[in-house]
Amino acid sequence: MSIICSNFARQNCKTTEKYTIMRRILFIALLCAVTLSSFGQSSGFEKLDEWTKIWKEGQQTYFGYPANQESALQDFYEWYVRTGMDRVNLNNAGDPMTDEPWNMSTQAFEREVIEFFAPLYGFEKNDVWGIVTHSGTDGNNHGIYFGATDLYNRTKQLPIVYVSDEAHYSNMRLCDLQHLDLRLVKTDPMGRMIPEELEKVLDPKRPALIVYAMGSTFKGAIDDIEALNAVLAKHPEMEVYRHVDAALFGGYLPFTKYQKMVSSKDMHFESIAVSGHKFFGIDSPSGLFLCTRKVYDNQANFNVTYLNSNMKMINCSRDAVQPLKFWWLIRKVGYDEWCKQANRMLDCTAYLEQELKKIGWPCWRNEYSNTVFFKRPSKEICQKYNLALGYNEAFGGELAHIVVMQHVNRAKIDGFIKELKGIGYPF
Repeated sequence: MSIICSNFARQNCKTTEKYTIMRRILFIALLCAVTLSSFGQSSGFEKLDEWTKIWKEGQQTYFGYPANQESALQDFYEWYVRTGMDRVNLNNAGDPMTDEPWNMSTQAFEREVIEFFAPLYGFEKNDVWGIVTHSGTDGNNHGIYFGATDLYNRTKQLPIVYVSDEAHYSNMRLCDLQHLDLRLVKTDPMGRMIPEELEKVLDPKRPALIVYAMGSTFKGAIDDIEALNAVLAKHPEMEVYRHVDAALFGGYLPFTKYQKMVSSKDMHFESIAVSGHKFFGIDSPSGLFLCTRKVYDNQANFNVTYLNSNMKMINCSRDAVQPLKFWWLIRKVGYDEWCKQANRMLDCTAYLEQELKKIGWPCWRNEYSNTVFFKRPSKEICQKYNLALGYNEAFGGELAHIVVMQHVNRAKIDGFIKELKGIGYPF
């Protein structure tokens, strides 16, 4: 095919400049043709092809879970295969924030990612440490581990961990994994940790490790960090470490007028975990973990000579491709576009809530949240729109929720509302 293109160009272009332009046009046309012909081709595995068909059909009505279905990584993969990087085994074993990162890694790019996000979460560039994590849970694992180690090194006591009873279950599991004492703090009906309940269960004789929920799993509740910090301030004798579990909300809030809510400078937390596979649209689990340099320096030392690094993080081997994806998206999408996406999401969330109320469908939403929960519709609608299900007696029992991500636009919301109106009211 390339020979035909070349001969055609020579016969029809008299100048070198025209020949070059024609070659480029033909190359692009050929690339498009190959791409289009490849799309939809069989993999040779019937089960895989059937799964792909089902997933592609359901992708645009994937409303119940916090995944951005408009990923901007297609050209990343084209570059990745074209350059042969898909045949290179990379491993980010080591500390990306050192002056001499390991050559056969993407740690130099990982460091740039951390330095880009640091000011968005209120960290100074010269007073931050971080890594690209395997997931939000990996980030929380680091937050709890770093917090417990920091407090123990300061007090020679292991802390008590305080978490709201509606926070993501990973926080409870991680406390069990790390053999830490855990106290669940009661929440209000909307899922926010109650300051007075924190006061009740606090034990000032031991250090406190607080995990703040920046978006609870089902209701999208945000703990009132300032009010909870005020409770902790009543006990100046108690050493405190604050970690923020901001898996979803930490993605979009920095790009809105509510940026202060995820700012270490304003909210006085020591570390934060954010997911990469939610708002940012990375196509497999990943995330960010950031903390102050002071916290990092107070971790246990594990100097590894063959890595030329002090391995204070939990993981040894770490994914080297995810930092490249983050780095790529920073340059391809970037701050301004993320601002537009974040504010469009919140606008569509308000629109969804408004339209549900218009038809008299009971629904609720926390402030700053892109999650609307409501009385559960029919099984058929729940399945078609991949709705996440919940149950709460305070709101009448069976519930479902929609997480308004980038692909959940007004037109799709209108279609959803039309179907709800068509089935009547099952409650």
